[in-house]
Amino acid sequence: MTTKKIPAWSYSSIKTFDQCPKKYYHLKVVKDVVEPPTDAITYGKEFHSAAEHYVRDDVPLPPQFRFVKGALDSLKNLEGDKHCEYEFGLTENLDPCGFKDADVWWRGIADLLVINGDEARVVDYKTGKSAKYADTDQLELMALAIFKHFPQVKKVKAGLLFVISKNFIKDSYSADNQDKMWAKWLAEFNRLRFAYENNVWNPRPSGLCKKHCLVLECPHNGRN
Repeated sequence: MTTKKIPAWSYSSIKTFDQCPKKYYHLKVVKDVVEPPTDAITYGKEFHSAAEHYVRDDVPLPPQFRFVKGALDSLKNLEGDKHCEYEFGLTENLDPCGFKDADVWWRGIADLLVINGDEARVVDYKTGKSAKYADTDQLELMALAIFKHFPQVKKVKAGLLFVISKNFIKDSYSADNQDKMWAKWLAEFNRLRFAYENNVWNPRPSGLCKKHCLVLECPHNGRN
């Protein structure tokens, strides 16, 4: 029997769990630690809002984001139906559902989704200073959600747009490979399920513990 109901998971939450189950426990389960807002987080939210209104509504970009106009114009010119900040939900049976439905099992938000017949494009905006550690796993999850929500789509072209470093990291996914891709993510979720069912949240120390972790009571933190 689970000690707590497993909340709907996402790319970011599963990555937090992979990084350190104990950190996940304090952030997502008992919620006795809260990540404070930072300048970088605020900047990212402001850019996402500006990009959404520019692409969808033709609202001029604020002066601080006009350097990205060329890249956003290229996205605006793509053929197809455009959806900004599109909210996905999936049930545990991998059926499409609403983002806030009672039976939602997985959630994700596409910064920009373009549906053009049997092909889709999905773009995630990144406001970090470097694309050195770009992780396309979230694009794979987005592609899997697109295949469920838009079953006519057979191919997804995806990209991470790093607006500061001006990098565009691309990948593509075929609907024919869904089963193989889902096997990886279901294995990830089952590790999370095991932690909930057994109430086991072992720390996973790394070089990030001392300078970055918010869980001060952890023996690996070094700052308590």
